[in-house]
Amino acid sequence: MTERRFIPRLDARALAREEPSAMAELRRGVEEAGFLTVHHTAIDRARMEEVIAAYRAFFALPEEAKARVDMARTGANRGWGAPLSERVDPGANPDYKQVFDVGYEMPPGDPLAALPVYAPNLWPTELPGFRRIVTEYYAQAMEVSLGLLRAIAAAIGADRDYFATRFSRPMALLRANHYPPRPGWAGARDFGIGAHTDYGCLTLLGTDGTPGLEVERPDGGWAPVSAAPGEFIVNFGEMLEMWTEGRVRATPHRVTGGAEARISIPLFFNPNHDTNVAPMGSGRVIRAGDHLSKRINETYLHLAAQA
Repeated sequence: MTERRFIPRLDARALAREEPSAMAELRRGVEEAGFLTVHHTAIDRARMEEVIAAYRAFFALPEEAKARVDMARTGANRGWGAPLSERVDPGANPDYKQVFDVGYEMPPGDPLAALPVYAPNLWPTELPGFRRIVTEYYAQAMEVSLGLLRAIAAAIGADRDYFATRFSRPMALLRANHYPPRPGWAGARDFGIGAHTDYGCLTLLGTDGTPGLEVERPDGGWAPVSAAPGEFIVNFGEMLEMWTEGRVRATPHRVTGGAEARISIPLFFNPNHDTNVAPMGSGRVIRAGDHLSKRINETYLHLAAQA
């Protein structure tokens, strides 16, 4: 089964117009593959390359500079995460990548500002323009993600704004992953990121085009998926699968790593903290913030140690 057949490639403009062929492919990606790629969004190649360059400059900083924004000093996932600071697969060793995370900040004095999912961001001082580039991209990526959620709601027969109205203060985390070439010491239990399903709602992933991501196929094998800068890989998390009572599929994926370094930039787009993400019409209550906080605390080793 080839990547092209397994994972649909969609035009964002056709989705916005709800063209029947595009919506049918979206439905297949949502319900069967759990992955798709999308092009012709509001974020073009030049913009994505600017963002990638900004993150590449950050990861090239001396370790002492990155350590000044080390998330291990905090009770949240904001700032730099050193190699081996996460483990998404409990059966594997800690992931050998390094990361940089920013998220949605509440206004000063807001009661929700005390929640880790709305924690203050940490910014390096050594890179003029870095904060501006990242925050502008963060806002753009959220708008693209909202548009995709509207299309997904329509594709599965819900009101087009069913999901979108629940993202006024999203628990949206923008991450940059730096995967070095696979280390010589790496063994069968070592990954850039181990096999996992995402925890939240929708993930919008931009990359530098270097291969590395693999998606689990229905037969248990692994299919590579890649996208050039300006085209996006989209997948869905446990929260959206639960919320839609399985209509949307959360599919396991991993990065084993290869001979080349790789940068990927996922936006983990999640709803407001108090959103009820229990299956539609079930009468149950599952708060989005509770689900997400539990899963984050299991993954980040500095947070697991504090639990």
